[in-house]
Amino acid sequence: MSIDPIAFLRGLFGQAVQAADPLFAVPPHLPPPPKGRTVVVGLGKAAAVMAQAVERHWPGPIEGVVVTRDDHEAPTDRITVLSASHPVPDERSEAGARRLLDAVAGLTADDLVLCLVSGGGSALCALPAPGLTLADKIAVNKALLRSGASIDEMNCVRKHLSGFKGGRLARAAAPAKLVALLISDVPGDDPAVIASGPTVPDPTSFADALALVRRYRLDLPDAVRRHLEEGADETPKPGDPAFAHVENRLIAAPQRSLERAAAFARAKGIRPVLLGDALEGEARQVATVMAGIARSVRRHGEPVAAPCVLLSGGETTVTVHGNGRGGRNVEFLLGLAVALQGEAGVYGIAGDTDGIDGAEDVAGAVVTPDTLGRAAALGLDARAMLDDNDAHSFFEKLGDQVVTGPTLTNVNDIRAVLVM
Repeated sequence: MSIDPIAFLRGLFGQAVQAADPLFAVPPHLPPPPKGRTVVVGLGKAAAVMAQAVERHWPGPIEGVVVTRDDHEAPTDRITVLSASHPVPDERSEAGARRLLDAVAGLTADDLVLCLVSGGGSALCALPAPGLTLADKIAVNKALLRSGASIDEMNCVRKHLSGFKGGRLARAAAPAKLVALLISDVPGDDPAVIASGPTVPDPTSFADALALVRRYRLDLPDAVRRHLEEGADETPKPGDPAFAHVENRLIAAPQRSLERAAAFARAKGIRPVLLGDALEGEARQVATVMAGIARSVRRHGEPVAAPCVLLSGGETTVTVHGNGRGGRNVEFLLGLAVALQGEAGVYGIAGDTDGIDGAEDVAGAVVTPDTLGRAAALGLDARAMLDDNDAHSFFEKLGDQVVTGPTLTNVNDIRAVLVM
């Protein structure tokens, strides 16, 4: 079979991202206009382009405000677009959360709140709970990002330090009808985890958050620890009347992007093997497992014969021990290269569908059978750089990064291992 493996993998990743384009995902899920006002609020990396899609298809008057990440803005006429910092919040994150709460205040049962929710919203709308400061929240966020905690664990802690998350936006909007359109970036697509669930009842508790703090030995400001231990203002739970007129609609998710990638592979004569849309675990350990499956395909034709592509989604974690520049996708790929040790006929790509892996303006990278050989020729020690969590530097020096720019959507990570 004549195929350029890297061109194939880059094309496959592009198809996966395209499947989550809000301009196509939003319109089929818009509710009918209400008798009263329509107020749009939104948060997340896709919030601006989701707002743009609403404006293009909404039949009547509309107003509102959304908060997105810097460089993820999109032009709108009637909905205000604000920017804030990600993955660590800043003063604009606090101001943005207040603007959203103000926008839904004082509504009636005849009004509609259309809430546009996507990944990244937890940092982009960061309103400290009473008694806490933004500096407290920033310190917690930095600790969580380095801890190795999963996204649902991080969001459990965030909800219990917030005046906005964990269903509190829905409570502020009552008694208006609220329809939330959600683009999932979390394993399992749990609406309570996406952007820390501002429109969803929170099944977790202060006790759960405190247990996670202890498990990961997080170094927290004294005010934060006291707040969690006192547990005075619990998040609204299932059955709370605030959710009587709330509907949460999932409009884009990792599985749909994987299915688009699989269709692309079939059209090229490559058998896709979908391994799941919710894979979690340490990035380098997931990479070791993927390398083992690829070897089995090459040597034994199991679980399928080559040519095939192993597809997976979800969000791995990285427990940071080094001082390098690394994101979870490039850490996975460097771990994959080390585990494969130049295995012939095996290529890989991994990237975040929002175009940003960690704090770098790089979606991910590619791995080839000669990755380690080319690295050695440049004097790069792959295993040492992996131990230093320095995978972005590794792939940058090789020229093997995948740079898409902001994609204005976010359905988490896509990983593909091609076995020829």
